[in-house]
Amino acid sequence: MAKESYLVGLIGSGIGPSFSPALHEREADRQGLRLVYRLIDIDVLGLPPEAVGDLLRSARDLGFDGLNITHPCKQLVLEHLDDLAPQAAALGAVNTVVFEGGRAIGHNTDVTGFAASFARGLPDAPLERVVQLGAGGAGAAVAHALLTLGAERVTVVDPLPERAAALADSLDAHFGAGRAAAAAPTASADLLSRADGLVHATPTGMAAHPGMPLPADLLHPGLWVAEVVYRPLETELLRTARAAGCDTLDGGGMAAFQAADAFRLFTGREPDSARMLADIAHIAGTADATDADAIAARQ
Repeated sequence: MAKESYLVGLIGSGIGPSFSPALHEREADRQGLRLVYRLIDIDVLGLPPEAVGDLLRSARDLGFDGLNITHPCKQLVLEHLDDLAPQAAALGAVNTVVFEGGRAIGHNTDVTGFAASFARGLPDAPLERVVQLGAGGAGAAVAHALLTLGAERVTVVDPLPERAAALADSLDAHFGAGRAAAAAPTASADLLSRADGLVHATPTGMAAHPGMPLPADLLHPGLWVAEVVYRPLETELLRTARAAGCDTLDGGGMAAFQAADAFRLFTGREPDSARMLADIAHIAGTADATDADAIAARQ
């Protein structure tokens, strides 16, 4: 008999503002399921990212059905898993763990989530030359998605040269030589002057990490800009890009579609991704109003 109740959670840093609990619990309610979604914030617990293995084991012992994994643990969690789905193995990053028969299986729904969001939000965007900021776990997923969507060349920019080079080498091995390259941030101006699009895949712009990931004057009207950050939906990068005449894509679609794919893995039930996409807009509006009230109260 199919299960009717589930316990899942999210491990990461600064995840208090995450929309994941509401996304999963709302969809479960609509399907007549009881799903409890817990936040396991390493900052709140005073733990380093390397503690992800201990947290994973504790969750399994406590009867969790699965976990989402986010920054900065998507790659660190790999060594603590019993098996990896093919896409997660190719990426070297995991954002969803399912506990099956006492085993922890790693998956990655960021790839499909970003691909679905991009195809929906920027369907006619040119993909000859794409610059991506960030070579971490989210960056690996987004780069795979871009090349799967048909990008001719993705240049990965990261302040850690070895991390950018490792991702570019992995992408070339998977998609063919010359499809990816690595570059230092100092090359951003030249790269963006010739690029069709920019994808931002770092934590900068998140509620806990406000700001811009690059100088505003590097944005120009011939560039589309896609964001991975979804809280807030309207990041400083997106506001600045739109003011510069760029077509933009916020991170809400990726959040909704990757959550739908994770929900399917956790429950075995088919989610309604359109409803979850609508949930993002509703939750974001409510969260923004709450934030505004909180700011007003402090003034």
